[in-house]
Amino acid sequence: MENSIPLVKLLDGRSFYYSFLAGAQRIFENQGLLNKINVFPVADADTGTNLASTMRSIVDSPIPTNNVKMAATALADAALVGARGNSGIIFAQFLYGFSNEIENENNLTVENFSRSITKAVTYAYEAIANPVEGTMISVIREWAEFINTMKELIDDFVELLIKALQVARESLADTTRQMAVLAKANVVDAGAKGFVLFLEGMIDFFNNRQSIRRLAIPMNEMIMEEVQTFSHEEITQRYCCEAMLALDLHPGETKDTLRKAIAGMGDSMVVAGSEKRLRIHIHSDTPIKLFEAISKRSSITYQKVDDMVMQQEMSHNRKWPIALVTDSTCDLPQEILEKYQITMVPLTLHVGASLYLDRTTIASEQFYNLLESSPVYPSTSQPAYKDFINKYSYLSSHYESTIGIHLSKQFSGTFSNSQRAAKAVSEQSGKKIDVFSSNRVSSALGLTVLRAAEAIEQGKTHDEIIDSVDSWNSKNHILVSAKTVKYLVKSGRISHSKGIAGKLLGVRPIISVDKEGKAFTYGKAYSEKGSMEFLIKEASHLIEKGKIWGYAISHIQNMETAQWYASKMETLTGKKPLFINDCSPVLGVHGGPGTVVLSIMQE
Repeated sequence: MENSIPLVKLLDGRSFYYSFLAGAQRIFENQGLLNKINVFPVADADTGTNLASTMRSIVDSPIPTNNVKMAATALADAALVGARGNSGIIFAQFLYGFSNEIENENNLTVENFSRSITKAVTYAYEAIANPVEGTMISVIREWAEFINTMKELIDDFVELLIKALQVARESLADTTRQMAVLAKANVVDAGAKGFVLFLEGMIDFFNNRQSIRRLAIPMNEMIMEEVQTFSHEEITQRYCCEAMLALDLHPGETKDTLRKAIAGMGDSMVVAGSEKRLRIHIHSDTPIKLFEAISKRSSITYQKVDDMVMQQEMSHNRKWPIALVTDSTCDLPQEILEKYQITMVPLTLHVGASLYLDRTTIASEQFYNLLESSPVYPSTSQPAYKDFINKYSYLSSHYESTIGIHLSKQFSGTFSNSQRAAKAVSEQSGKKIDVFSSNRVSSALGLTVLRAAEAIEQGKTHDEIIDSVDSWNSKNHILVSAKTVKYLVKSGRISHSKGIAGKLLGVRPIISVDKEGKAFTYGKAYSEKGSMEFLIKEASHLIEKGKIWGYAISHIQNMETAQWYASKMETLTGKKPLFINDCSPVLGVHGGPGTVVLSIMQE
């Protein structure tokens, strides 16, 4: 070793923490590269985004004391919370095993470090249902095995890590030869590459002894490579499903019983964490059935579902340079989302102790059964800021710019979280990201998003589209007919006293949304037929005022009435509806079964 490199014979908690931040920095710098070379287990180009999410959680954790046990435990907890994807969860489990095996001591010697990481490898292997050699887990194992063989020969951390890094790099190169899919693409395993980059960052810290307190890595400095693309025919299970679980409120349930219960519902399963708090990852074609089975055995405190077919199409068969983002209240059918490669971020439904992702992990029939039977009336919440950070980070690595259009900011904090995340990612990436509150909801939001999608398809520029969004919103009209005031009262949208009066009089409220995006009572009827005639009369007035660009209909378990509206509107406009679809369950919390939404946009 050169004399300029410091000797480190004892590793304390603070140095351990800062070396992790340096490793995280290297992941952030190369997020784009890791996305590009991601072909296993699915070529959905998100390994860099997933590892960055895991590292971001570590970066956001508080600075620990000098006690290395406390530092490792804090970092392991942070990694488990933020872990995403196969690689992120495997890394988090490895770190959990490492922290669990460290004795409660202030400093680590090389020998104690070696012992702990060797045992941690076992934790990582046990978390994976079917470990595959030639991936991240292989590189971790071979790196740890080398350290174990050298622990009595080298007592300096820096010298040991430098020599072990060379072994990790050789193991990384071997991944291409070990797996046919990597050889075909002529790339190394993305997760394994991420681990090696992380080690390089750690070594940089020890070499330079820098104190890293805040990381802000411009994503336009990320290394990018072009690689061969693959069709989604190689995806055997469409959805990447993840969740954070709490088993302590479910007596008799363990990590093993949960693993067995869901083993047949997908592949690429990883179950990480302790018996009390678990992080799971599994690829599945049936996320609704999967999360229904999980909810019977555990409390779900966080969940995520990514459509890997859509991700692969975006990364390898991108249709246009502009990405389009909306939320689950848009009521756009799946076929439209897929046709225009629209990214939909789900809101969350809370039913008692359980939570679900809107339109993603709960079926409409299941939700409306819960709506009637749950002792605690369901509530809703916006997607988290970090969810939008991850989404915009991913899109920025594949698109030239991004436009987000969400439900009215008067109804939800979705727009606010999306806007804040967009600003942060835009500043880091140098990519344009503009986010709008549509001042609308349901199929009216869907119409604005669809109009933006068609403009992108027609080749309009980013600036041309964002100059038009407010105009489209102002020409967008929404009329909502509810069968009863019951659900509006339960959800808090109208007062209890008004609800009682409405019930006594048999009122069926007609709701609309004003220019500022606030809901108001537009009218009322005393029968379903009266509601239907009222809405069509108001639609006729709109049609008389100017040419109609299009209209759409959403409904809650009321297809018959939705079809009636479609027939009447086709007679009036000469146009078929742009779509008829179920209302988002998030909206169902407020309207209840029988609700119909008619949305009309003028030219």
